[in-house]
Amino acid sequence: MTDMTDNEMDYTPDLITLLDEDNNEHEFEVIDALDYGDEHYLALVPYAADPDALDEEAELLIMRVDVDEENEEYLSIVDDDEELYNVGRAFAERLEEFYDISE
Repeated sequence: MTDMTDNEMDYTPDLITLLDEDNNEHEFEVIDALDYGDEHYLALVPYAADPDALDEEAELLIMRVDVDEENEEYLSIVDDDEELYNVGRAFAERLEEFYDISE
């Protein structure tokens, strides 16, 4: 029997499904969230139920949380290079203790 700590037994990943331009679904795990400036951002990585199936070179996906006219939240791709760089650095500083992050 595998010994698991309480943290490992209680861990439930925060998953989100995104559609690509061809309407294919891709599942991601939200590994962090932060406010930067007046905006809210999520750091996502591809999700695999089996940790051994994860790609060690997976890229961090940074999404901005926006709000529409009906006050509903949706995710936007960060397409401004300066915004992406600054938010990416903020996430890297927060996550480097837990993940091997390279630029």
